[in-house]
Amino acid sequence: MGKAYIVGAGPGDLELITVKALRCIQNADVILYDRLVNPELLKEAKTNCQLIYCGKQPNYHTLQQETINHLLVKYTKQGKNVVRLKGGDPFVFGRGAEEVEALVAKGLQVEVVPGITAGIAAPAYAGIPITHRELGSSFAIVTGHKSTGKPTDINWKSLATAVDTLAIYMGITNLPYICEELLKHGKKENTPVAVIQQGTTLAQRTVTGTLSSIVSVVEKEGIQNPAMIVVGEVVTFRDKISLLEEEGKAESYATMA
Repeated sequence: MGKAYIVGAGPGDLELITVKALRCIQNADVILYDRLVNPELLKEAKTNCQLIYCGKQPNYHTLQQETINHLLVKYTKQGKNVVRLKGGDPFVFGRGAEEVEALVAKGLQVEVVPGITAGIAAPAYAGIPITHRELGSSFAIVTGHKSTGKPTDINWKSLATAVDTLAIYMGITNLPYICEELLKHGKKENTPVAVIQQGTTLAQRTVTGTLSSIVSVVEKEGIQNPAMIVVGEVVTFRDKISLLEEEGKAESYATMA
């Protein structure tokens, strides 16, 4: 009997993949990979490895989730080493749990290999710590998109008042709605916000503003998916580091922004 591996490929930078994840790729007979996986990673696969693209974009899925589940089960039953290669971490808005469930239901072996998620990595590459002793002692990972449209079932009231920092995935389309909800439930208009496009890649772009201005900034700069939205005082750390560099009080902070 084969075995399936649900593998996190990291947030984009080729080197931000775990040793274990790389070994899974190198030993795979079949790899089902997502849109945000760095294509250079696929070059690590065996020459006879079967590569199947499962990319998903807003309002367009190359393969439906049910089809992906079926293929995972099919190839694992054939006695193959099957890798489901997913951007970031497979259990952070990656539907990895659904794939594990499908495999276990058929009595098949499956192992999850965690990956570095964009909600932590993209801000770090932009010079923004997701936590800071003075600026933010708590953070929440939030989806900014639902298959049904706006994320109306998310408890924005609690998020606005109980958490210092929000890392919002897949939220560019709904950014005006998200800002409106946070303002309505207690966040201040001058709350700092950063939006990081294609985080940790050479194409990374970062823009900053506030809850009252970020929508216009994003529109003006043409920021598009994939992008991370970071809401909270930790965003100001980016400016602090830049100021220190200008004053010669710190060595250059190497970011890709």
